[in-house]
Amino acid sequence: MKRFQSLCVITVLFGLSALVGAGQAQQTDINWAGCGITKKAFMAELARAYEVKTGIPVYLSGGGATRGIRNAAAGNIDIGGACRTSLNSLKEERNAHQIPVAWDALVVVTNKKNPVDNITFDQLKQVYLGNITNWKELGGADAPIELYVRRGKMSGVGRTLRELVFNNFDQEFVAKYVEKSSGPVESGVENNINGIAVTGISSAQKRNIKILKLNDHEPSYAKIRNGDYVLYRPLYLVTKRGSTDKKVRDFIRYAVSQEGQEIIRQQGTVPYTEAMALVMKQLDQYERASQSGAYRTRADGKI
Repeated sequence: MKRFQSLCVITVLFGLSALVGAGQAQQTDINWAGCGITKKAFMAELARAYEVKTGIPVYLSGGGATRGIRNAAAGNIDIGGACRTSLNSLKEERNAHQIPVAWDALVVVTNKKNPVDNITFDQLKQVYLGNITNWKELGGADAPIELYVRRGKMSGVGRTLRELVFNNFDQEFVAKYVEKSSGPVESGVENNINGIAVTGISSAQKRNIKILKLNDHEPSYAKIRNGDYVLYRPLYLVTKRGSTDKKVRDFIRYAVSQEGQEIIRQQGTVPYTEAMALVMKQLDQYERASQSGAYRTRADGKI
C-alpha cells in the first residue's frame, strides 16, 4: 500500500504544484546532471530542441541517478535526471521533487554474436545469484556467463532490479565485472561475447548489442506502453523542492508539454503521459517481486 501511495503522490506531483511560485531573475543557462540512461534516451534531443526554441542552452553531464537526485535536492544543479525514486529516509534526498516524463524498460542485453535470444524471469534471477554460470544452461554455447553490474546498490538499474526482481534492496549480485556507470556496463557487453547485463532500453537501443526477450516478450514500444513487458519504471526530471526558478519551471513545462513528449516519443521512448495506466500495473510488478523469496539465496547460502 505504501508503494501504491507513493506512486499516486508522484503522479499528482506531475502537475508541478511544487514548482509554482514567484519567478527569480533569468539565468543564462540550465545545468542538468544525473542518470546516464535518461541522458542517452532523450535529454540530448530535448535540450537541443529547447535551446532552438528559447535560446537557453541546457548543459548535460552524467553521474548517475543518485547524483541527479542529491545535487538537484541540494540546489547544486538546476535539474537532475533519475531512473529511481528519491528516498525520504535519506536526508540528502528529502528535498528532491521528481516529475515523471517517460517510461523505460529494463532489458537483458548480450553481445550481438551470442546465440541466446530469450531468457525467463527465473533464469535471470539465477544468473544474478550466481546459480546459473554457463551459457549452455540458457541454450547457448558451452562458455562462462560473465555478468556486468553497476557498483553499489543505489543506482537506478540496480535498485530497480533489487526491488522488482528480488524484493530485497540489500540483495548481493554475483558479477565478474562491477562498473561505475551504465556506459561501461553496456560497452562491456558490446565487446564481450560471454557478457550479459541489464540496462535501460532507452540507451540499449542506441548501442550495438542484442536485446533479449524476457519471458518470450520483446520490449517493443507497444509492449512497454501497454504493460505486457514485465520490467519497466518511470524516468524523472528532478528539481529542488519548492524551487521558484522560472527557467527551471519553464523547461519542466516544456518537457511535459505535447511538443516535449513528442520529442521523447521520436527517440523510441514511451512518454509518461501516453501510458498512465502503467502506474496501476506497477502494483503487479511489486506483487510478483514479493513472491521471489525462493530465489534470494545463492547455492552457497550467501545472501
